[in-house]
Amino acid sequence: MDLSFTQEQNMLRSAVREFAEKEIKPNVLKWDEAQTFPAEVMRKMGELGFLGTVVPEDLAGAGLSAVEFCVVMEELSRVDPSVGLTFAAHSGLCLQHLLMFTNTEQAKRYIPDLATGAKIGSWCLTEPGSGSDSGGMLTTAILKGDHYFVEGTKTFITNGGHASTFVVMAKTDPKAGKSGISAFVVDGTQGGVHVGKKENKLGMRASDTTQLTFENCKVPAENLIGEEGEGFVQAMKILEGGRISIAALSVGLAQGCLDASLKYSNERKQFGKHLHEFQGIQFKLAEMATNIEAARLMTFRAAIKKDKGESMVKEAAMAKLFASEIAEKASSEAVQIHGGYGFIKDYPVEKFYRDVKLCTIGEGTSEIQRVVIARNILNEE
Repeated sequence: MDLSFTQEQNMLRSAVREFAEKEIKPNVLKWDEAQTFPAEVMRKMGELGFLGTVVPEDLAGAGLSAVEFCVVMEELSRVDPSVGLTFAAHSGLCLQHLLMFTNTEQAKRYIPDLATGAKIGSWCLTEPGSGSDSGGMLTTAILKGDHYFVEGTKTFITNGGHASTFVVMAKTDPKAGKSGISAFVVDGTQGGVHVGKKENKLGMRASDTTQLTFENCKVPAENLIGEEGEGFVQAMKILEGGRISIAALSVGLAQGCLDASLKYSNERKQFGKHLHEFQGIQFKLAEMATNIEAARLMTFRAAIKKDKGESMVKEAAMAKLFASEIAEKASSEAVQIHGGYGFIKDYPVEKFYRDVKLCTIGEGTSEIQRVVIARNILNEE
């Protein structure tokens, strides 16, 4: 398996890095403090084709692969993981669900506006009483005539307060458990979708996270994605790819920690020496770099398998687990290298330290990843 990057992929990386440095980096602290959703940046990302990275060209996308998606994710998250998370929910969850499971007519109606940034997308699975146990959801979609009526509450919904296109999982047969869950495209401009509490978060504060309530939300029957009862299986497939997204986000965040630590250790002097001259600091930097490279290789290996249409359940879970946990360690070491300066907002590692915790929780906790990995390796025997 060739894990080297092509010239085109390296050009894409350079383009996204330049964009992130110019359009995102000057605003990171301001957005974080104000908890401001970067709507203008999302619009520009749509114009440049970043939002539609994996969308076919005939649907207004760039027609690229999961590998290129990870390149974009990594470079955005290297500067601001909040933007990476916003991108993940829009392109890696909502758009990906539509790409994988909608029919031709649905795809033409909804995908182009999301690929170009004309509209923001959101993916609605989690509820107040069902997180890892998504099969325990209570939201219902009852068919009456030629419309479904959606009732229920979703929580921790990324982009929820700014999206107008929602992919919503709801029970069409409340007595059937997971087998009764179906998926729908919901147009938020048609009424019945109410934005509730905006979460005041530890990190990723520029990424919009809200509660959504669906009240007498009238959805045309033609907006059912696939068949009734297929929603849970669809959602699990999307989460497999979502794990690769969060792995790439984690790699980017960890790389940002290393970059900041290298810069600081080259500038800061103690006892007449630059920090990087002390072996203790060198060891921290070496371990960070090694872990990041290993996580990157695991992430792109999973992406390559996805592009080939091969099963990547185990690889995606491994990449997400390892990348998120080494990113957590990298952020801690970066703060330690910065000393007291790492504890204040004048330096980027303070924010990385707050942002990183979500990586071990979102798209399945580390514990869930271990369950998935164990199940797969035991079934291989």
